[in-house]
Amino acid sequence: MSYTRHALAVALLGLLLAACATVPDTGRKQLLLISPPQEMKLGLEAFQKIKRETPINKDPGINALVQRVGKRIAAVAPLPNAQWEFVVFDAPKTANAFCLPGGKVGIYTGILPITKDESGLATVIGHEVAHAVARHGAERMSQGLLAQLGGQIVNIATASKSPQTRALINAAYGMGTTVGVMLPFSRSHELEADRLGQLYMARAGYDPRTSIEFWKRFAAWAEKQGKRPPEFLSTHPVGETRIRQLQKFLPEAEAEYRRARQ
Repeated sequence: MSYTRHALAVALLGLLLAACATVPDTGRKQLLLISPPQEMKLGLEAFQKIKRETPINKDPGINALVQRVGKRIAAVAPLPNAQWEFVVFDAPKTANAFCLPGGKVGIYTGILPITKDESGLATVIGHEVAHAVARHGAERMSQGLLAQLGGQIVNIATASKSPQTRALINAAYGMGTTVGVMLPFSRSHELEADRLGQLYMARAGYDPRTSIEFWKRFAAWAEKQGKRPPEFLSTHPVGETRIRQLQKFLPEAEAEYRRARQ
């Protein structure tokens, strides 16, 4: 039993040392157990499935706008080997967007009344593209794999305990990893995507100050949708936190904007 625990601990340490990476621009260290080709394959498959199952908007004006903004953001986003594709999904009640690994971007029509204009849309696309650049999806999957391995170590370490005690320990471990690790990481991913998205829109020639106005509109829209869980139980930061962080990093983005306009 002791040997097995030791072997798992050594394997865990090896994974941590071998899978270290750095997010572009922010310099944050991250754990990645998923390779870029694996991640891209998953993204392409998921995007094809979404396109099969969700109506695609055919409005020429809306599509022209999304293509124009998307291409400008893509031109400055450091996403190697991206196969860029921008698709507008006809879902007026869905105020959302996404960017899958490989550069597959989806915009739901429900978010367009909140974006209002080209700069608002650049804020959204920049944010979503930032998730792909920072490989947040792969990082989340890696955290999940690591949590599974940790769960196996807990099971082995508590093998001599009673079934009731083991059940309590496993429940506590599950709650601890969700609230103490997974949700905070998800919120940090959102704030990092805000920061990177603000940089990308600035580099693409969009005034980064308008990103703050968009997130204020989005926060007001979210408030109207009803009560939200406390921030520590939510995967997304509350509006005040998000806007405060954007204001903090605005000078960095404004410098990029000035360079882009020279």
